Amino acid sequence: MHLEFTDEQRLLAESAQKFFTDSYDLPKRRARMESADGFDRALWSEMAELGWLALRVPERLDGLGAGPVECAVMAQAAGRALAVEPLIPSAVMGAAALDLGGSSDTELAGQLASGEAIFTLAHGEPRSRNSLTRVTTTATRNGSGFTLSGEKAVVAFAGAATHFVVTARTAGNASEAAGITVFLVPSSAEGVSVRTYPTVDGMRAGDVKFDNVSVGSDAVLGTVDNGHALLQGIVDEGLVALSAEAVGAMEYLHEATLEYARTRKQFGRTLGSFQVIQHRLVDMFVVLELARSMTLIAAAGMQDSAPKERSRLASTAKAKAGEAIALVGEDAIQLHGGMGMTDELDVSHYFKRITMIDTTLGDTDFHLRRLAKGLLE
Repeated sequence: MHLEFTDEQRLLAESAQKFFTDSYDLPKRRARMESADGFDRALWSEMAELGWLALRVPERLDGLGAGPVECAVMAQAAGRALAVEPLIPSAVMGAAALDLGGSSDTELAGQLASGEAIFTLAHGEPRSRNSLTRVTTTATRNGSGFTLSGEKAVVAFAGAATHFVVTARTAGNASEAAGITVFLVPSSAEGVSVRTYPTVDGMRAGDVKFDNVSVGSDAVLGTVDNGHALLQGIVDEGLVALSAEAVGAMEYLHEATLEYARTRKQFGRTLGSFQVIQHRLVDMFVVLELARSMTLIAAAGMQDSAPKERSRLASTAKAKAGEAIALVGEDAIQLHGGMGMTDELDVSHYFKRITMIDTTLGDTDFHLRRLAKGLLE
């Protein structure tokens, strides 16, 4: 396994870092969160012009055909800036759904790459927790197409999405892996309704209801009744990208806390002069670097690995990121003191975001259990 960036990947990292640094600060982030969509459409279009939304779109669909490493590079830069655009739900997981699902729709892929179309995964249900097999939303045959009925919960960017990547049961019982089918459903389809709300980290999500929604057979991604493997592939790529975003955010948190310890005085001395504080800062750095390394290993190893190995790498990266989130986030808050949790300080916003990342697509305990059970649901 080669763990050194290519010249192209290094250039992508540098350009993404500069773009987000120039485009983001806390007041700008607040303004974008309070907008109708919860993010900046103009900035989203700039990302499309830079080619970032086409990174994961395969070459057969006129995309750039990049892989998990490039997506992780982009996600890390976004995480460091605390960006609020739907990069991972749409540009990573949405594009992966088209690719892994064998789509041949170049027009729709072009809309995704241009930012005109925004995809998001609609899988989780009120009682499914983190399970990828528990699906009660149904899709019944209706002539040459299907009729979908059910409800999905906490769907990222549901209000802004133009298309939902929906899991529905076409056979089997509510907890079987067999019998799940993945559909691409326009948010404008008759019978689709969305109830949106803000999440604790300032992002947007929503509950999506499908009330006898009719779709054609061309809405199926992959094959009927065999969508679990496709879903797992989409989620695995999302897990690695989320881990990379967390690394970027924790990188900033560690640097901000280190600078605070160097300048903040207590009892006539800087905080950083106390040995116990030095130890905590070192511990933060160590777990951050472990998470960074595991995320890079997972991203590099997923490209040509078998499905089960991809899942093992993805869960390991997410678990390691989650362990780091707990230590880095809590220590950053504690070392900043009471002001660390105030809305005026950016540290509190980073803490909320990485806490949300930890619970998205399964928290640390969930992925450790998956690894212990050999990745069986």
